[in-house]
Amino acid sequence: MAAKPAVVTRVVDSMTDNLRPTRAEATDVANAVLDGSDAILLGAETLRGLYPVETISIVGKICAEAEKVSNQDLHFKKTVKYVGEPMTHLESIASSAVRAAIKVKASVIICFTSSGRAARLIAKYRPTMPVISVVVPLLKTNQLCWTFTGAFEARQSLIVRGLFPTLADPRHPAESTGGTNESILKVALDHGKASGVIKPHDRIVVFQKVGDAYVVKIIELED
Repeated sequence: MAAKPAVVTRVVDSMTDNLRPTRAEATDVANAVLDGSDAILLGAETLRGLYPVETISIVGKICAEAEKVSNQDLHFKKTVKYVGEPMTHLESIASSAVRAAIKVKASVIICFTSSGRAARLIAKYRPTMPVISVVVPLLKTNQLCWTFTGAFEARQSLIVRGLFPTLADPRHPAESTGGTNESILKVALDHGKASGVIKPHDRIVVFQKVGDAYVVKIIELED
């Protein structure tokens, strides 16, 4: 609810020595997903366990089955109610982007960001579709050398459930003054097509800051 990553650990301890988890442990993994956890951390099961590969496979399958029955619409309503009114500008647009994506049955939400905050806010509302976070690097200097930021922000986003970060070309600004930058959008679309989440004729919701305003766009792909 607070848009902070929630990581659950110590869920299948018996798999350190056994090939299958107990029923209680399997239920714990499923409940972790249904309760909205972002990640499940395996410890002794993969560090010194006898069946590390099988443990990852079984936990992954349980998570996938739990995702199929997760009531994400209810989670969305609970989150909106928890945030309350009045919402901040960014919070309002982020929740609207998720609502629009659900209504038009979009296959993916694309979010342009520099810090990753906007993408985390969108993922907080648990949309039923993946969120591609396009992190645009920023050029900074300490008067001795120039460096690009963005890789750290993209890596941090990996822990957030449903968020798939990618780095854009640093030569293009994240906050365009003339609408969505076509070259950055193409990077995101190519990333989505390569991962199999975007197909021809799909609808896509694009979230971007244009000048001082946040904009939500709905586009439909051609062949």
